[in-house]
Amino acid sequence: MTMQIGRRGSLAVLAGLAFGATAQAAPRKGSPLPDITIYHLEGRRSERIVWLMEELGFPYKLEFKRGDLMGSMAAIRALSPIVPMAPTVKYGDQILVESGAIMDLIVTRHAPDRLRPAEASRDFPNHLVFMHYAEGSLAARLFSDYRAWRAQPPKTRSPMVDSEACVQFAEDHLTRHPWFGGADFSTADIMMMFPLNVATSLNLVDAAQFPKVAAWKAKTEARPAYQRMLAKARPDGLIGALPALPAHAPSGPRAPRTPPAN
Repeated sequence: MTMQIGRRGSLAVLAGLAFGATAQAAPRKGSPLPDITIYHLEGRRSERIVWLMEELGFPYKLEFKRGDLMGSMAAIRALSPIVPMAPTVKYGDQILVESGAIMDLIVTRHAPDRLRPAEASRDFPNHLVFMHYAEGSLAARLFSDYRAWRAQPPKTRSPMVDSEACVQFAEDHLTRHPWFGGADFSTADIMMMFPLNVATSLNLVDAAQFPKVAAWKAKTEARPAYQRMLAKARPDGLIGALPALPAHAPSGPRAPRTPPAN
């Protein structure tokens, strides 16, 4: 399936660039965007790049075989045989992988004043933390626990750090901030959606235990760009999903937590 997504209205783009501008700091102009082709697997991390492009109103081509994960992967493997993964993005004449790196590149070069806090702001460190936490700590722990718990159903939680503790870190942050990047929606929120969906959909954690995460997901999923992404990148819903665990492990004793101030 090939989709050519056109540039959205220039007034909307200009409005987005102007949002938050001050008299002291005019919006920075990004460099021209090369042709972008997103090689996609339905329901996987490549959705992040589709969502990003919809948020920015940037043109892109979306390549996948609808309802055929193996067929979509074959197209990726033909383009990138050594490291076939989704997303694989053709950026001009370059082949890129790693969703966080791709998003950073596109925003830094082509939308420098959008979807991330100002570098001098107090929010910027939090934004960077969750851009990396999504995969480096949260997704890594979730899939590690999932594989171990599929082999041997858990009877109790680890007293150290496991899936529940990693999601709790996100919950604690959302008690003090509306978004993972701070005051406003940012690419950190795009990064965090996939692993937090994994945590609850695969029954690694009890969703009812994390009301702030649930509220954040509801308002994030209501964003028009997210809904456009679903319509284009997941037209038949989630296909080929991993089986959920029959039960998540009960919470066990844990050392007292003191949430960080910021």
